[in-house]
Amino acid sequence: MTPTNDTLRIAFTLNGRPTELDIRPNELLIDVLRDRLALTGTKKSCDVEICGACTVLVDGLPASSCTTLAADVDEKAVTTIEGVSCGGRPGPVQQAFVECGAIQCGFCTPGMVMATTALLQMHPKPSDERIRHFLEGNLCRCTGYVKIVEGVKRLA
Repeated sequence: MTPTNDTLRIAFTLNGRPTELDIRPNELLIDVLRDRLALTGTKKSCDVEICGACTVLVDGLPASSCTTLAADVDEKAVTTIEGVSCGGRPGPVQQAFVECGAIQCGFCTPGMVMATTALLQMHPKPSDERIRHFLEGNLCRCTGYVKIVEGVKRLA
C-alpha cells in the first residue's frame, strides 16, 4: 500500500478482476464493496460478525466483511455473491438453494451461499454434521436450516 495524504492505495482481485483504489485506513470492506463499488449483494446487518449476512470469500475463506478492514485485503482475492453467478444467472449453489426452497426473504442467502461455496471447495462431500458446523456462523430468520442443509447436500 502506498500512502497518499490520508488514504492508502490497495490492489486486490475482486471477483476475478484486478482492482485498485484509495481507501481510508479505517474503512471497512463491506462499505467499500457496497458504497464505493456498488456490489450490494453483500448484506449489511449486525456489524459485529454474528449473523453472516456480509460473508465474502477472502483468498477462498469465508470472512465477515463488516469487521474486515479494506486494507486487509490488499494483494488478496475477494469474491462476493456477484462473483459466484454464472453470466448473470444463478451459480450452482444459488440454484440448489432455489430448488430446495432454501430461501424466503433472501437476506441471509448471500452469506449462506458464500459460506457454502467455501465449504464445498474445501470438503466436496461434507457430512451433515460438517455442513451444520460450517454454517453455524450464518443466521436465517425465516426459512429454517433444514432446507439450507438440503441445498448443500444436493450439491455434494
